[in-house]
Amino acid sequence: MEFFAPTSWAEALETKAARPDAVPIAGGTDVMVELNFDLRRPSALLDLGRIRELKEWDVVGGTVHLGAAVPYARIISDLADRLPALAMAARTVGSPQIRNRATVGGNLGTASPAGDAHPALLATGAVVEAESFRGVRHIPIGGFFTGVKRSALASDELIRAVLIPTAAGPQQFAKVGSRNAMVIAVCSFALALDLDRRTVGTGIGSAGPTPLAARAAERFLAGALDWTNLTVPVSAARRFGELVADAASPIDDVRGTAAYRRHALAVLATRALRWIRTTGAADRDREPVPA
Repeated sequence: MEFFAPTSWAEALETKAARPDAVPIAGGTDVMVELNFDLRRPSALLDLGRIRELKEWDVVGGTVHLGAAVPYARIISDLADRLPALAMAARTVGSPQIRNRATVGGNLGTASPAGDAHPALLATGAVVEAESFRGVRHIPIGGFFTGVKRSALASDELIRAVLIPTAAGPQQFAKVGSRNAMVIAVCSFALALDLDRRTVGTGIGSAGPTPLAARAAERFLAGALDWTNLTVPVSAARRFGELVADAASPIDDVRGTAAYRRHALAVLATRALRWIRTTGAADRDREPVPA
């Protein structure tokens, strides 16, 4: 196995162009597990851990440009106010040690249906910024996942950043697992409201061959929600949960049955809606921060 350790982004792109078989590695929390259990034996590894710009984030025109190698711990500490759903998801990732290493870029590169970051990225309409020697490409998150652990990335492309709109309303994330921490999700759900546009975003994890958005549920809730008070009738909240469950296409596996996943998603969706009301009211009542 060959090992490449570029010190600049240009060098990384050059290496990936010459060796498209090289598997990128940053935090290593997914790749190293596969290597340790002999589930994967790539011919080459491309270590991106020395490239400084991948570990930085910035806000440009109301969008967070999140470097592919920013660890989850920094999302929690630095971006919880701007990206609340993603920060909530980050808190459920592994242990503190893993959160110090694991990255959203790595989560996307693996493209697992159970990736904890994916529902929040779907709910907020994120865009993946990929680059190769051929140029930069922006891939909307809804078109990024193409199958089980497959993505729209070309063989010579690397993920440089994820572009995520800053929260324009309350957001929530929840997942079901066999315990509260260090567990792969049985299913997960994210919800994001845009109070300015009066739109709803959703994301479903670990309940289909790819992460999913519940589009029918989004349209229903946008019409049923009282946008002033962030309330819906009990029957509408229940219907929203049913539509979220209907959007999933889960299977039976060692973590749970398809029927349980659908039931759990309906519960998570209605709970997230209830929690949204609480946080949304708190946001409206908070004094504005001086510029």
